[in-house]
Parts: sequence; C-alpha cells; structure tokens
Amino acid sequence: MASVSLNTGRLAGPRAVSRRATTEALLARWLLIAITLCFLALFLLLPLLAVFSQAFAAGLETYWAALREPDALAAVRLTLLVAAIAVPLNLVFGIAASWAITKFEFRGKSFLITLIDLPFSVSPVVAGLIYVLLFGAQGYIGPFLKSQGLQIVFALPGIVLATVFVTFPFVARELIPLMQQQGTSDEEAALTLGASGFTAFRTVTLPNIRWALLYGVLLCNARAMGEFGAVSVVSGRIRGMTNTMPLQVEILYNEYNIVAAFAVASLLALLALLTLAGKSILEWRYGDSLDA
Repeated sequence: MASVSLNTGRLAGPRAVSRRATTEALLARWLLIAITLCFLALFLLLPLLAVFSQAFAAGLETYWAALREPDALAAVRLTLLVAAIAVPLNLVFGIAASWAITKFEFRGKSFLITLIDLPFSVSPVVAGLIYVLLFGAQGYIGPFLKSQGLQIVFALPGIVLATVFVTFPFVARELIPLMQQQGTSDEEAALTLGASGFTAFRTVTLPNIRWALLYGVLLCNARAMGEFGAVSVVSGRIRGMTNTMPLQVEILYNEYNIVAAFAVASLLALLALLTLAGKSILEWRYGDSLDA
C-alpha cells in the first residue's frame, strides 16, 4: 500500500509541477501580449487613426482637392519616380554584393560587410550633408559638374543618390544570411554539368532566393518612399520640383494647412500599409523559404 502511494506521489508530483509551470507561463504570455498590444495601439494604431481622421475631417471633397493640388501631385510623382529608380539600383547592388560575399573568398570581405551596414549607423541628415559637400555649388565636384551642365544637388539626381544611400543595405541584408546558409554546392553542381555562370545564377541561385529578394525589395521600397532626413538636405525643398511626399507634408503643416498635410500623409501611410501587407503575405505564404 505504501508503495502504491509512493508511486502515485511520483506520478502526481511532476504533473502538479507541470500544471503550475503551464499556468505561470500562460499568465506571462498573456501579460506580454497585453503589453505588446497596448504599445501597438498607443504608438501605431492611434497615430494612424489620427492621420486618417484629420485627413477626412473637412469631408471627402476637400480631401480629394488637397490631393489634386499641383504641388501635391508633383510630390507624389517625384516620390514614386525616386523609388522606381532607387529600388532597382539597390536590387542590382544587393544581388551583386551578396553574391560576392557568399560565393567568394577575398581580402576585405568583413570590411565590405561593414560598409553595407554603414547607413544603419549614419544619420540620414549627415549623409545628405556629405552629398552637398561633394556635389554642391561650393563642393569638391560640384563646380566641375556645373560647368558640364550637370546639377546633382537640389535636383532629381541628388535625391536619388541620397535615397540609394539610405536604402542599399535592405536587399543585401536579406540575401546574405540566406545565401551563406545555402552554400555553393548547388551552383558547383550546375557548373560541373556544363552550365555557364549566368545560367547557374538564373536557374539555381535566383529560384532559391526569390522570396527573400522580393521581401528585401518591399522593405527597400517602403524606406525609399518615406525617407525624409537625407532628402530634405539635398533637395532644396523647391515646391513642385524637388519636394517628395514627406517634405510636402512638412511644408503644408508648417503653413497650418492641416487638412492638406494630413491628406498627403494619409496617402503616404496608405502606400506604407500596402507595402506592409505585401510583406505580411510573403511571411505568411513563404515563411519557410524566407527563413531557410
């Protein structure tokens, strides 16, 4: 009888401990979830609701009128144009850099990785000032370029350069860990079978990285459209010419044109939400490929 009680105690003891541990873990889990949701509501959802409520505060007609205003349309066109130029450039750079870092051994590889991470640690305003120092009217290269009829700062090329600088780590940083994990065995097998380097890349490497590549492009595009600091320095803020959407929002807000400012901000927020939706869809449908 004693042995039966002893065995029963041995069986019941771990179960009781397990129940207590599960109960404590569940409580901690819900507490963390509650804290996370409160922070999201306070710092994300409420600001978004405020943006859209202010944008439509004067009615739908006023909202559309603010978006159809010539300076607002010019800002939208410039933002989309800059993103359409900067993102493909970063796509090419990201693929080339990740290919070089993961498939070859060479001196300075660690330094190259550090340079790729540089925009994460340098203030965008400082980056803009660097381009002004290089390409401005009183800069090192600016006078020569001006004599050749080329204007970089306070024009589209300067905005593109600044945007490329602040966004070029995004694609490369998505591809490098994935390509390092995949190694070079698949490409070596393709080359052994007679495939050229480009064929091996097109038929072997690219299919293996396609979802991570698209994921990085989405992040790069979101940052390109929303960049403010570097662009504000190199653009000159010329209305209707060099103002992107973030700069247009600031100008309208400083002029106390609140409805128009929030209307443009709501459009920018909508573009960001669409990018976020695309990112979430990729994570949901192709999460294994992105993490592999």
